Amino acid sequence: MKKTLVLGASKRQNSYAYLALLQLAKNNIDTIGIGLEKGEIANISILTGTPQLSDIHTITLYLNPKRQVALLDYMISLKPKRVIFNPGTENPEAYEKLRKAGIEVEIACTLVLLATGQY
Repeated sequence: MKKTLVLGASKRQNSYAYLALLQLAKNNIDTIGIGLEKGEIANISILTGTPQLSDIHTITLYLNPKRQVALLDYMISLKPKRVIFNPGTENPEAYEKLRKAGIEVEIACTLVLLATGQY
């Protein structure tokens, strides 16, 4: 299974991060969220900070590039197979650092990948 971390998770129902959490749950993908406030969406826990996590296959980003800077080393420490940069999160400096760490970079939309069976 592709255990997924939604970085930038939100309880705001009009946010793409919220929609991604719902679709990941609908597709029975083991998912954890990290956001600005704790909570739960569709039985997915939203944590805060930089908790120790294991077996993360995919990180899907919903953070603008400025907010990514402080979390880049954290993302690398989780050793995911890939990081998905959703629209609005594009960050060429981060791509380079992730690739050097052996992490696949995908510039795509998680919602589209799920809807088209490419996730």
